[in-house]
Amino acid sequence: MSLPTEFKDQFSVKENSQLGQDEIIHLENVSVQYNLPEERIGTLKEYAIRSLQRRIRFHSFWALDDVNFKVYRGEVFGVIGKNGAGKSTLLKVISRVLRPTKGRIIVYGKVAPLLELGAGFHPELSGRENIFLNGALLGYSQKEMEACFDQIVEFSELHQFIDASIRTYSSGMYARLGFAVATAHVPDILLVDEILSVGDGEFQQKCFARINEFRNLGSTIVMVSHNMDQIGKMCQRVAWLNKGKIELEGDPATVIPRYTGM
Repeated sequence: MSLPTEFKDQFSVKENSQLGQDEIIHLENVSVQYNLPEERIGTLKEYAIRSLQRRIRFHSFWALDDVNFKVYRGEVFGVIGKNGAGKSTLLKVISRVLRPTKGRIIVYGKVAPLLELGAGFHPELSGRENIFLNGALLGYSQKEMEACFDQIVEFSELHQFIDASIRTYSSGMYARLGFAVATAHVPDILLVDEILSVGDGEFQQKCFARINEFRNLGSTIVMVSHNMDQIGKMCQRVAWLNKGKIELEGDPATVIPRYTGM
């Protein structure tokens, strides 16, 4: 899929020789601005009418403000911060879900975002049909999804429910299938946003095992979590985001105590 010219200036997939040594993600002065209505608008129709009449007042804020950092090949890089600090926005920008207002991002390799498990699932389709639908949304062909279908079902442990409508699934079943589809292929870069807080303890251990498998195979992992124990055990470096800015970046033993001691 080609990108608009102006977008290419901000987000580039480069040959490795164009990046620094072993560098796989590079953010340069990245900022994201949101405009929020100052008053609550109940319906889309009301919003459209007010918008045409220019009666909507907005206030702006910077979800990310001049963020700079590099992530290196094979590294597990953690992002921490309070709710609203800009962590999820950061991952969405790296994965191209959002376009930065200012700055640019250079990425080398294929990105697999685990930002919202099961995003794109259709509730009226079966688990089997949603595997192929979600795989297509992630950029995989039907042949590629057929090759890993049995592995997805095995990991999700949904053998007897795979042909049932997904609207009958519990939240845990939904999460298991979403994670299994999203991690069916080994990516160059894996983005993980608090998804390991879902499901039961046994499933979470399976998630950790798969992420560690990707790390051992050389994947780069960028993970957001409020669980400082997870971050401390899994990450080589950590960036602390505070109100859209990088407050501190370094090894977990240095950054986490500073963050938790606020």
